[in-house]
Amino acid sequence: MALQCGIVGLPNVGKSTLFNSLSNAKAQAANFPFCTIEPNVGVITVPDTRLNKLSELVNPQRVVPNTVEIVDIAGLVKGASKGEGLGNQFLANIRNTNAIIHVLRCFDDPNVVHVDGSVDPIRDKEIIDTELQLKDLDSVEKKLQKVERAAKTGDKDAKKALEVLSKIKENLLAGNSVRTLNLDETELEHIEDIQLLTVKPVMYVCNVDEGSVNTGNKYVEQVREAVKAENAEILIISAQIEAEIASLDNYEDKQLFLADLGLDESGVNKLIRTAYRMLNLGTYFTAGVQEVRAWTITLGMTAPQAAGVIHTDFEKGFIRAEVIKYSDFVTLGSENACKEAGKLNVEGKTYVVEDGDVMHFRFNV
Repeated sequence: MALQCGIVGLPNVGKSTLFNSLSNAKAQAANFPFCTIEPNVGVITVPDTRLNKLSELVNPQRVVPNTVEIVDIAGLVKGASKGEGLGNQFLANIRNTNAIIHVLRCFDDPNVVHVDGSVDPIRDKEIIDTELQLKDLDSVEKKLQKVERAAKTGDKDAKKALEVLSKIKENLLAGNSVRTLNLDETELEHIEDIQLLTVKPVMYVCNVDEGSVNTGNKYVEQVREAVKAENAEILIISAQIEAEIASLDNYEDKQLFLADLGLDESGVNKLIRTAYRMLNLGTYFTAGVQEVRAWTITLGMTAPQAAGVIHTDFEKGFIRAEVIKYSDFVTLGSENACKEAGKLNVEGKTYVVEDGDVMHFRFNV
């Protein structure tokens, strides 16, 4: 399943610098607004030590990791919801993503010009929030007009949709994003067709100076307080540090650089792991001599649904799944050893796949 996250933020907060660190695609990073005009898409390899270990044991012809698409979306200004600046393009691009990575400037530097003249991450957050909320309000009001007519005829589904949409409208008018309502699956079905922007899960990335990367600073604390109601993820990263790490070719050099800063891992790795948790995603593996591969699933998927991630025919013609727990595979060293030890389980259509399962599917189309 393709996972796509959009990086958003006001001009000159560090989002393009972070994007360049995240992927091999190089967005133009410059000290002026709108240095990113077209959305840049980069593909990040998801770091997973389990995949590396399985590859060592199986020695396949090729190894295929999970990937995440990161989209660096053009800068946003006040009035974007009405088409100001690059607003229409920004809003159209963000609509296609699974989650939002909202970069907030949490560092002081007189050499980097802020579009509004001063550092204030809460103001910056509210500018983007307001534009997204206004766009959502427009979408909700348009659908409300249609639903109200149907509800008057006694349509039960329309009445329920009217109730949900009215609740969302009231929330948006109060200056709150849709995600703060914590809508259930049934309620979300009524707004699926209008692709609301503020219902998407969000990760706030506090871009700090090098001295604050371990502890945070006053700006980070302001962000924590401001997003309490959103159940959002907060990550502290120095985009400049990530850029320096990305410039190093040697893995050992990267680890030494991190150690010197008192960091266990790069911010990029933390960001990817946080995105998986935020979207309730997991990984299963297929392991054979031709290929060892990681596959992204939504946690809670059944075996047929997980098979469908490989190909829809696998789900349609699903017969059974052969499952080995990752820990058993690593301990015993091979698929054959797991079979001999009785550690290969045959599972049916109701089996719920666990993160780390090593699987082989039997199907018939």
